[in-house]
Order: sequence, then C-alpha cells, then structure tokens
Amino acid sequence: MLTFSSLLRALPGNVAQGMIWGIMALGLYVTYKILNFSDLTVDGSFSTGAAVGVMLIINGVPALLAVIIAFLVGCIAGLITGLLHTVLKIAPILSGILTQIALYSINLHILGNKANQAVNVNEYHLLLSLRDTNKSILVALLFAIALMLILYWFFGTELGSAIRATGSNEQMAKAQGININLMKVTALALSNGIVALGGALLAQYQGFADVSVGRGAIVIGLAAIIIGTVVVGANKKEHNFLLLLGSAVIGGVIYYIFIGIVLWLKLPTNDMKLFTAIIVAIFLSLPHLKIKKKEKKDATN
Repeated sequence: MLTFSSLLRALPGNVAQGMIWGIMALGLYVTYKILNFSDLTVDGSFSTGAAVGVMLIINGVPALLAVIIAFLVGCIAGLITGLLHTVLKIAPILSGILTQIALYSINLHILGNKANQAVNVNEYHLLLSLRDTNKSILVALLFAIALMLILYWFFGTELGSAIRATGSNEQMAKAQGININLMKVTALALSNGIVALGGALLAQYQGFADVSVGRGAIVIGLAAIIIGTVVVGANKKEHNFLLLLGSAVIGGVIYYIFIGIVLWLKLPTNDMKLFTAIIVAIFLSLPHLKIKKKEKKDATN
C-alpha cells in the first residue's frame, strides 16, 4: 500500500544521494558548461574514485584522506583524456571513451580483481553512511559548499578565466595568447578529480565500491545540470556564477527526489532509464512552455 509517510521516510536518503551525485555533477559542469567539452571519462573516473576510496580505507587510510587521494587519482584520469585529445588530436568524445574503457580494467585491479568491495561502517570510521542519513546530508552539503566556493574562487583567477575564455570562444582565446591545450587538460583534470571525489563519497555512503557504479553517471550528471539550470533559471546571464554552480547540486537533489517518487509508486525499476529521459525532457521543455504561455497571455491582452 502506498502511504505518504513511507515517501517521507525515504526522502532523507534521496536527498543525501542526490547531494552526492550533485557533487559529481559539479565536476561535469566544468567540462560540459564551462569548457564546452563533451567528456565521457566520467563513467570511468567515478568508479575509480569509489574503488580508490574504499581500498584505501580498508588498508587503514583515514576516510577524509582517502577522498582527497581519490580526487587526485581522478585528476590523473582527466589528464590522460586531455593528453589524448590535445597531443594525439583524438576527438573529445573518443578520447573520453578510450580513457573510460581503460579505467574499467584499472578499476578491477584497484579492487583486487573483484567486481566489488565492501567497506563496513561497523569496522571503519566513514564520513557518510546509509545508517545515518542526516549526518550524510550534512557532510555532503559541506563538501558541496566547499567545492562551490573553491571553484568560484578558481574561475575568478587568471588561470580559471583563461579556461572560461577557452570554453566560450576557443579561437579568440588562442588569438589572445592563451594556451588552449593547457586549459583543456587542466579543466579535464579538475573535472574528473571532482567526479572521482563524488564516487569516493558515494562508496562510503553505500558501503561498497563496484566496478560498474559509474555506469550511466554522465546521464545522471547531465540530468542534474539540466534540471538545476531550469529550476534556478540559470540560463539568465545576470545570475551569479556561484548560483550557476549551485544549480548542479540542486538539480542532483531534485533528480533523486523524483527517482524516489518513482520507486515509491512501485513502477518497474527496469524502466528507470526511461523515467530519467522523461524527467529530463519535461524540464527541458519548461522554458519553451513558459515562453508560449507568456506569448499567449500577451496576445489575449
């Protein structure tokens, strides 16, 4: 029987998971929105972050330090994609796919040639856990705010501004003396580092790392960005850049609340990708529908 109370009980868990995926979406935002680079590395680097984080914790590394190291390993994954594109001149999508494929085997090795590896909250001190969703929400929120502030500061520096210029107009940036290849590599490394950080947090929250946990991550990340953009009206140029970054996290939370509603309605989980496509399509159509409604209202007046 469907009860509203059961939906409310599941809500904190949806918010916590949405917040973590929103952190992942922050990383994707760097390449997708700022650099204008279609990077498919994230499906692999998200799993890499989860695998590295869990294996380090199991081997006695503090959870926070494990997350930081996962970030650095993710940066290496993004660096490889950047070098494939800038040095070997492989197309953006293909360079990301190549790195993603390679990371699958690497992630298996990291996990000790196992498909998954558990990390029990009873045995290790974890930053997040399914058993304490309120604490998990707080920790994820702190990470999200910290990353947003760091990115806000970074993209206001000379290097960050050069990356933004490269994403806005590559030819103009090159004409201004900006090393666009260096900017691409830097942005890709930063992006995948944040994605891997999100993977490490999710692994702690779920209590395990799986070699396929990042499968479809780019779809969820893009959904979070699109939903957040529509909800906060982030297409408007007068919005503060910090709010634009925050829209990715907000979108992640909203996305997982919708997923929670889908599960609450006991709809087939095999159709989850279909529901994701429908949810994203609805949010993409909202700006158009608002314009049509306004035009209709103006016409009647």
